[in-house]
Amino acid sequence: MNKKIIPFFLLAGTTLLTACNEKPKSESSSPVIAKEDAVAVVNGQYISKKSLSDLENEIAQRSQGQSFPKEKLLEELIQRELLVQEAKQKKLDQSADFTKQLATIKKTLLTQAAVQDFIKSSPVTDADLQAEYDKNVAASGSEYKARHILVKTAEEAKQVISELAAGADFAELAKTKSTGPSGPQGGDLGWFAAGQMVAPFSEAVIALEDNKFTQEPVQTQFGYHVILREGARSQTPPPFESIKEQIRPMIQRQKLQEFLTGLRTKAKVEVLLAKPEAAAPAIPAPTNAVETPAQAAEESKAAVVEATEDAVKKISETVETAAEDAKNTVTETVEKADQAVAEKITNTIDALSK
Repeated sequence: MNKKIIPFFLLAGTTLLTACNEKPKSESSSPVIAKEDAVAVVNGQYISKKSLSDLENEIAQRSQGQSFPKEKLLEELIQRELLVQEAKQKKLDQSADFTKQLATIKKTLLTQAAVQDFIKSSPVTDADLQAEYDKNVAASGSEYKARHILVKTAEEAKQVISELAAGADFAELAKTKSTGPSGPQGGDLGWFAAGQMVAPFSEAVIALEDNKFTQEPVQTQFGYHVILREGARSQTPPPFESIKEQIRPMIQRQKLQEFLTGLRTKAKVEVLLAKPEAAAPAIPAPTNAVETPAQAAEESKAAVVEATEDAVKKISETVETAAEDAKNTVTETVEKADQAVAEKITNTIDALSK
């Protein structure tokens, strides 16, 4: 079965940068490649074994481990070198557009280097992980189980309290009087941490004893609540060793953000971009929907999950973004080449792979 090599224009990444760095020996910044370290010579210019190895690794990563014959990969490098020499012969590397794009690539790579250097010099220690665990995991406090009845006015809430004092069943009253989505379930909010609720609600729950309800309406932005606390329990945090690697990216992100904030604080920055004119405040559309603490709890839980996932991803993205941007920039640069040349190269590679 024939394997098709990945076209040149899909591989304009690290290996292309390597090939471009192999400049004529007359340029003082170019590395000297010995003949024994080369796999081919094109018009007197050596192509290094490392360039071939880099290309093999890149293709393996992009094709999920699929390999290609070395001779076809070498032909790819030869095609690239021929293009580089052609561009230099026409002095395309001296054009204003090329110089601008090269400067952008350089800035991107320097950004990547600065981030990598900071991460290397400021690693997350076990002490950092333990401190974060003790602060935000081990000391997460208690959970509470409660029901509530949500109404629109304080007068309605006081009426509910009177009925409860007279012996009315809380769950049944919630089913008929509560405007919140938990009403049909008797106002049941399940178990939740205090921080998952808005402050007035959580404070009222904490102050209650088990199986007691609030004697005064509790006002939040959602309306007026009558709350019944049904229970409380201590949360059992996961063991430190089981989650410390999940904490690490978050700590690294915090360290990086502090580093960037410090750079910004010390720098002399003048923003010249004109501020947009303030738009008239939008008038919210009327709605009959009233968000309840149950909804707030769900949104808070979702936010915690999202923040955790984001923390796990962000630091990797921060480190890798610069490199990816560099690859994308080079890809875009190559794709701007003459279409006829592009088709010729693609056809040549396809022919070689058959």
